[in-house]
Formats: sequence, C-alpha cells, structure tokens
Amino acid sequence: MRHPPRSVLLAVAGAAALVGSALVPVVSASGATPACTVEYAVTSQWDTGFQGSVTITNNMAALSSWSLGFDFANGQKVTQGWSAKWSQSGTTVTAANESWNGSLPTGAAVSAGFLGSWSGSNAVPTAFRLNGTTCNVDTQPTPTPTPTPTPTEPPAGGTAPALHVSGTRLVDAGGTTHRLLGVNRSGGEFMCVQGYGIWDGPVDDAAIKAIADWKADAVRIPLNEECWLGLSNVKPEYAGTNYINAVKDLVARVESYGLTPILELHWSYGQYTGNSAGCSDVHATCQKPMPDAQYTPSFWSSVAGTFKDDQAAVFDLFNEPYPDRATSTVTQAWQCWRDGGTCPGIGYEVAGMQDLVDGIRGAGARNVIMIGGLAYSNDLSQWLTYRPTDPAGNLVAAYHVYNFNTCASESCWNSTLAPVAAQVPLVAGEIGENTCSHAFVDQVMKWFDDRGLSYLGWTWNTWDCSSGPSLISDYSGTPTAYGVGLRDHLKAINP
Repeated sequence: MRHPPRSVLLAVAGAAALVGSALVPVVSASGATPACTVEYAVTSQWDTGFQGSVTITNNMAALSSWSLGFDFANGQKVTQGWSAKWSQSGTTVTAANESWNGSLPTGAAVSAGFLGSWSGSNAVPTAFRLNGTTCNVDTQPTPTPTPTPTPTEPPAGGTAPALHVSGTRLVDAGGTTHRLLGVNRSGGEFMCVQGYGIWDGPVDDAAIKAIADWKADAVRIPLNEECWLGLSNVKPEYAGTNYINAVKDLVARVESYGLTPILELHWSYGQYTGNSAGCSDVHATCQKPMPDAQYTPSFWSSVAGTFKDDQAAVFDLFNEPYPDRATSTVTQAWQCWRDGGTCPGIGYEVAGMQDLVDGIRGAGARNVIMIGGLAYSNDLSQWLTYRPTDPAGNLVAAYHVYNFNTCASESCWNSTLAPVAAQVPLVAGEIGENTCSHAFVDQVMKWFDDRGLSYLGWTWNTWDCSSGPSLISDYSGTPTAYGVGLRDHLKAINP
C-alpha cells in the first residue's frame, strides 16, 4: 500500500521512539460505573509536536451522535486528526463523530486520534465532557478489584512448512496444498531509515502469538535495503549486522509459531521526482516506482544467501511497482518491469524482476518468489506475458487490492486475475480498505476462497484504520472495526 499517511503518521510513528512509545498518565474513571469514561494518552512526543488519542466509553443510554470536549492548559494546539471532526476554540478542543462512527451503544467505546503542537509543557487535560455530561465521575462505590495474574507466554515450539510451487498451488514438502492467509507486519521498512529503531511496536513471543491466535498462517515483513546493507545514512545501531540479526530473529520467531514469513523489499534507493513520486529523496525513505540497479541486486543476493537453507521463507521482490506512472506506454512499463535498465521517466538505473530472480538463484536459494505487477501491484493484465524465467520453477504472482484501486471488482478479478491463477499460484499480498469497516475485504476474501487462493491483510500495526488501514488497536490482537472482518473470517475457515 502507499502507506498510512507516510508524510505524517510514519514520521510520528518513528518519533514515538523518542519517548519510548510511553503513555502519558491516563485519565480514567476511579469508580465502577461513571456515565462515561475517557482515556487520554500521548502516544508519542517530539520537540514541538505530539500525537494523542482519546478512547471514549459510553455507559449511558445509547447515543446516535457524540461530541467530546476538553481543555488544554498549556497552550497546546490540535493541528489535524482522524476518526473524528476535530476543532479548537481558544483552549477548548472538540471532537465530534464522523458519519460512520456516530452510533455509540451503551457499553460501547470509540477511539480517535490527533496531532498537536506544544511548547514548555504538555499537561494532560483534567476534565472531559461527552454530549455535555462530565465523564470519569463515579456514580456508585467502587468494588474491591480481584487481581488477575498476568500469564507468561511460553516460547512456541512449532515449525513452518517448507514450500514450493506445484502447478497452480503452493505445497509443502509432502505435497499438501498450503494457502498463505495472514497479515502484514509493517515497521522494518521505515523505522530504521528514519533513525528510530527497527520495528514499530513489539515483535516478541506474545506479539507473534497474538497473530497466530487469529488463525493466521503467514506474516509479510516489509524491509529496507539501505538498512539491510548498512549504508552510511542509516544509524549503525539500526543497520547492517544489527538489522539483519533482528530480521533473522523475527523470522525464527514467526516460524516457531508455524507461520510462513514473507520477506519483502518495500523501500529502496533511487531518486524519482516524476508522476506519483512519494518523495524527492535519493535514499530509501519512501516508495519508488522500481527497484534500483545500484543496491537492490546486492540486497536480494544477501537476503537469499541468509535464508537459502530455510525453504519456509518466501521472498517478495518489490512491494508495489509503478513504472506505468513514469513511462508513456504500458508496453514500456512492462518491459521496464521485467528487464530494468534505463527506463523512460525514471532517473535511476532500474533493476528488473529478471535481474532479481537471477540474483536470488545465483546465491543458491530456491525459495518461493512472489512478484507483483504494475499499478502498485494492482495490475496483472500482462504478468504472464512478461513473467521472468526461473530455473527453480518457484514463481508466484503477487497482487494488491484496496477498495480505492482500479481493479477492485469481481468483473476485473474474473478478467485479469483468473487467467493468471489458472497458470501460477496467486497471492494477494495486501488487501484492505480505508472505510474502517470490512465489507470490501469480505468480497475479496470470498472471491479468493472460492478459488483456493491466498491473501494477507494490511496491516498488523496500531495506526488509524482509515488512513493505515490498521487491523488492530493494540498488539495483543484487539481488532479494529476493519480488522474484525479478517479475524473472524480466518477463525471461521481455520477453526
């Protein structure tokens, strides 16, 4: 995906590391049944800015619309927000529901977030009003809580299946068909190059078990080539050996829960300022239309050499190619996609998909390789015509689809995806929607289920579901309204 507001939220996500992603002391109810409760948190803070969130729980009669008010004490200003209509007059901030989240039944909760500015201090608001009613005020005595012990998750002892292509299927060593049904775990593509860490959020045993508990069997892991190769523009603590070891550790942990790791190149080197440019930076700080000849072949040769003895690991060559935005014809775009070189409209030397397949096989790796098409991997119309040659016979067509894409209907899937799936395995490496709901991904999953194909939801990160979109609201696996669709579906088909 063309990532959650990469210009804002990724910078904010990185900035969270500056304060260790710590929560400011939360304002919450001190009694059992206040009319409403509000939890306020500063989820990240930097220099003169911060990211905040509010979670509102309604304990009154059901509401058909809501408006939350509170006051800043230190001159803070809301600059933008999501999941609510944010406004500010003087010190008073108001967050009113959007059209899609106005209903708030008794006992229900809703969350919204914002970006703000501050100077001097950033004190937490002390009073909150929901539709004029003061929240966090007791209405009856507080019962004595019974402590609940926190269980310690034991390390997993499972194994992930070694995979290869057999006709139109992915199969394990015994020849049993294996579908990749899971999630994306973003972070490794941006945190390191922005200088804040390696992963966005926890990747320990408890965090991976939470993914497995959704009955997922695959995790796609976006990577950054400059961090892997240890280029000088990346902080040493997040680059080279340190980065590689972190990736190896995560892959081992994912596999220990029986999940297939999909290693994917997301951000790469090369200056591109043409149509649909994500940034003007030559470094790997945003999506580029194609992988670069200077570093990407070295990246994949190194990754292949690292994991060539692990047939459970799948390689996804390049997140979302879009040379069609730079070239003047579709034929030129597909030729650039396969052959690389000097491509019209792209100012750096391109590594084609054939170059990368050759590099991986040259490193001795026979792992399954996924390759996305044009238009941010949404166009597979000529994938079969231009597919690279693979002596190992282990190529998979990769497809991405969101509700706002061009090819986002059953008629398009029938005309362009079905012919591809009739010849090679097809994996939807990213599916999602920006509605904070799951009606669209429900349609996608049904179409892929009916044909025995694979798909992974974007993304297992705690961003805002409409701008991410994000499957979870916390790393224990609590789904967003959007994530409920994938979670419930996976549990239904993998009871």
